[in-house]
Amino acid sequence: MGSLDGKVAFITGVARGQGRSHAVRLASDGADIIGIDICADIDSNGYPMASPAELQETVTLVEAHGGKMLASIADVRDFSAVKAAVDTGVAHFGRLDMVCANAGIAAMAFAELTDAQDLQMWTDVLEVNLVGSFHTAKAAIPHLIAGERGGSIVFTSSTAGLRGFGGKGGGGLGYAASKHGIVGLMRALSNALAPHSIRVNTVHPTAVNTMMAVNPAMTAFLEHYPDGGPHLQNPMPVGLLEPEDISAAVAYLVSDAAKYVTGVTFPVDAGFCNKL
Repeated sequence: MGSLDGKVAFITGVARGQGRSHAVRLASDGADIIGIDICADIDSNGYPMASPAELQETVTLVEAHGGKMLASIADVRDFSAVKAAVDTGVAHFGRLDMVCANAGIAAMAFAELTDAQDLQMWTDVLEVNLVGSFHTAKAAIPHLIAGERGGSIVFTSSTAGLRGFGGKGGGGLGYAASKHGIVGLMRALSNALAPHSIRVNTVHPTAVNTMMAVNPAMTAFLEHYPDGGPHLQNPMPVGLLEPEDISAAVAYLVSDAAKYVTGVTFPVDAGFCNKL
């Protein structure tokens, strides 16, 4: 018996990284998965996005852990596509209990950019991270309410959603602004949905061992950040967390063990946000 037996989760950005890890963890706890990923590159982003083959690999891993998964290619910037995926998934599985609004990009750059490039980074990061999170919630909430069983929404924010770093470029500022914006979205929805017993929280990872953190553009950004970047180091002796470390927090937040936990900013950060 798993803690999530019979329940269904909707996860965005599910083809690799934290999204894949969340899908596998929740499936191992008994849940079935509705999952989407863009599976296409975004020109301003600076590192490759996931592929259709990686999305299918996530399906295979979920099934290997005892779950079922309905996966589709959809861009969280496109509300109609997100809604269609959620509606189809709920029709297939018959219910929705949990939402992990995980899709995100970090379009950092150290190289000199034109104004147009810088503005495009700002726009793309905000649209994927913040607008995409709103689209995810908006598409899912009617199903959570209609189920009359309560539920849980977990937005993936960041330590950059609690602390002021990101440089001065459009990509880094967009990342910080979007991750702070997700906190505001969470806090408002946690109050609005509490009468339905739908809990809403954010999880705030420090750097995680995924393509977002381990790519040449991000490495260059961190190496040339003002003050050389020591302030971006974790107090605990770990450079990068693993996706599974974040999934453990998500699994708690969506479970009945956290049935009265809502409106919380939940750091999984090796002490990053606590240091002076």
